[in-house]
Amino acid sequence: MKKNMGTIDRIVRTAAAVVIVALYFGGQIGGTAAILLGVVAVAFLLTSLVSWCPAYLPFGLSTRRG
Repeated sequence: MKKNMGTIDRIVRTAAAVVIVALYFGGQIGGTAAILLGVVAVAFLLTSLVSWCPAYLPFGLSTRRG
């Protein structure tokens, strides 16, 4: 599993996940939207932690330098 995410990509994903969590706990989202966005937030956090995004593989994408 070769890392394919750069620092900025990881920061943006983590920030998006934090915003989703804040919206949920602030009562701004609920129901199906909360579930779907919660799944997205978890995926963003996991991919940020391991610096690897499986969605980039089929396209040969990488936001990592070098």
